[in-house]
Amino acid sequence: MRFTSLHLENWKNFLQANVELRKRVFIVGPNASGKSNLLDAFRFLRDVADPQGGFQRAVRLRGGASQIRSLHARRYPNVAVEVGIDLDDSAVWSYRLEFSQDNQRRPIVKKELVKKNNRVVMERPDNEDTKDDALLSQTHLEQVSRNKDFRGIAEFLSSVRYQHIVPQLIREPDRSIGRVRDPFGGDFLEQLALTSTKTLMSRLKRIALALQIAVPQLEDLKLERDVKGVPHLRGLYKHWRPNAGWQSEDQFSDGTLRILGLLWSLLDGGAPLLLEEPELSLHSAVVRVLPSMFARVGRRASRQILLSTHSADLLTDVGISPEEVLLIVPAPEGSAVEVAAQSRQIRTLLRGGSSMAEAVMPRTAPKGVDQLTMFGD
Repeated sequence: MRFTSLHLENWKNFLQANVELRKRVFIVGPNASGKSNLLDAFRFLRDVADPQGGFQRAVRLRGGASQIRSLHARRYPNVAVEVGIDLDDSAVWSYRLEFSQDNQRRPIVKKELVKKNNRVVMERPDNEDTKDDALLSQTHLEQVSRNKDFRGIAEFLSSVRYQHIVPQLIREPDRSIGRVRDPFGGDFLEQLALTSTKTLMSRLKRIALALQIAVPQLEDLKLERDVKGVPHLRGLYKHWRPNAGWQSEDQFSDGTLRILGLLWSLLDGGAPLLLEEPELSLHSAVVRVLPSMFARVGRRASRQILLSTHSADLLTDVGISPEEVLLIVPAPEGSAVEVAAQSRQIRTLLRGGSSMAEAVMPRTAPKGVDQLTMFGD
């Protein structure tokens, strides 16, 4: 199951965006061009479909409809997010949500539309909405009593995972307090501890074997709770004294924690996985093999991976096709999104033997960046 397309209107940086999506998606662009905001469109729909969330909460988490709506939007007031979805059921699905806010700045649904093979399955506003406009404060996507005919979409969207491990959060003693499935790692070790013992041991064994390539001194991994019940990740490092090399997560390097979190995320489920700059804190040699690893996971687990990156090392992988790369281009009236394969210049460079990094990354560099060398004069 995966996303096949994304269409945005008045969404943050983007007045309009319309792109097809592959099983791997690499999002590149200058700083503050909208890479995170593009990924956040998928997170937004996940939050709307989440049984513990919903439309109101999803908008509130982002500061309200006025904060989501593009600053460049003028005549057309609604924000719209639409996705094409392949549920592996031989059908082509799409879900569209348009919203705005009322005079009291409360989010309201302006349009909700579900199609299956271009046939309308559900469309709002409907007759009930016209009789009671308070119903437009919720989507049918989030209501079990309303989404029976397209519940597969709701379950798919709510299963989308976003991961951006912040090592400092994993090391905090109170990391689990008040956090549930925190994408930044606040309750990461608690998530591991809640996994069945058999699955946990199997995954940690596979992760330890993989980590030995990046961290040759690491020999073993295990999870255990202390006397207060707080889970701790323990790693056995090579040492001249037997069993003297055990270290806890507070002694792990940032790179070790980040790649450990990344490997766990790849093994945890089969829903689309959203990653922001997975190259952070990792050695360039490790970064260069990430695309191949993602492709392997995609084949074995049939999992879609969408990631943003600033890394030229990551884009040197010869297996990356121009159809998999989304290039965000800032413009005076909001950022535009184009598939690298649609750029004649990029296609020409690739045919001439340039790598994807050489063809794409120069287009993401800020203009006049050399002037930063003058700072301090």
